[in-house]
Amino acid sequence: MTRCISLGPAELKRHPLPPVEEADKDTRGRLLLIAGSRDLPGAALLAAIAALRAGAGKLQVATTESAAAQLGVTIPEAMVKGFPEARDGGLARSAISPLVEMAGDVDAVMAGPGMMVSKTGERLVADLCGCGTPLVLDAALLRVLPARDKDARESPGWPILLPHSGELAALLEREQGDVESDPLGAGLNCAKRYDALVLVKGVQSHIVAPDGGTWKYEGGGPGLGISGSGDTLAGIIGGLLARGAEPLTALLWGVWLHGEAGASLSRKVGKVGFLAGEIAGEIPALLPGNQPSLE
Repeated sequence: MTRCISLGPAELKRHPLPPVEEADKDTRGRLLLIAGSRDLPGAALLAAIAALRAGAGKLQVATTESAAAQLGVTIPEAMVKGFPEARDGGLARSAISPLVEMAGDVDAVMAGPGMMVSKTGERLVADLCGCGTPLVLDAALLRVLPARDKDARESPGWPILLPHSGELAALLEREQGDVESDPLGAGLNCAKRYDALVLVKGVQSHIVAPDGGTWKYEGGGPGLGISGSGDTLAGIIGGLLARGAEPLTALLWGVWLHGEAGASLSRKVGKVGFLAGEIAGEIPALLPGNQPSLE
């Protein structure tokens, strides 16, 4: 039987985040967020704000031309760049080369929220896995990854995958019911297949490493089961990764911060009824160095 380590303050102390030092924005890391589409620009917004709230120093948002102007005004803290889009409202194939070039010049890449499932996404995933920059993949880019599992395994570091049960089933090319009946087992299989860190989302979230290490987080609450919550989680993890956290550290802290932010909002607002856009505002007070203690 697989032993899961409980994810809480004691375990997080074994995986400390990079210290917050008196320095300029360049020392807190550069994050490239590839997200959004004509119909789903809000996913990019939620992930971007969460990354900044997690402490990323510089943020670049790469999105479709139709979404860029509105995101640029809504997120004045970020450099937002629009790329040609396909007829479905997602990124066109011509965007791949400049995006990969941008990815090679930052400290971390977070890609997938609000994007479209397409052949362009499949090619983009393969090239991002090969560029050597720490990588977080979510949403649509998870669904195209099975065709590129070899690229994920050959990535210089462990990519971070953030699937819900339907996306995990797609990653394993299995039925969703099989995944839901054994989420931890599915996570272990996924981590092995892609040589990646995997978050198995659920009422109890499991974090699985390729070496067989497993963690379980049981906090958060039902209010986190809302549209956009996953985009916020992805942004938090991307922001921590950009700050220089090791991939496992960024994932463990990201899950805990997201869950504890939900718990905080549950006390303030109610068990349900708060918005995904409100989660990120709770993050700074939970970060070490912003308050006396995790205890």
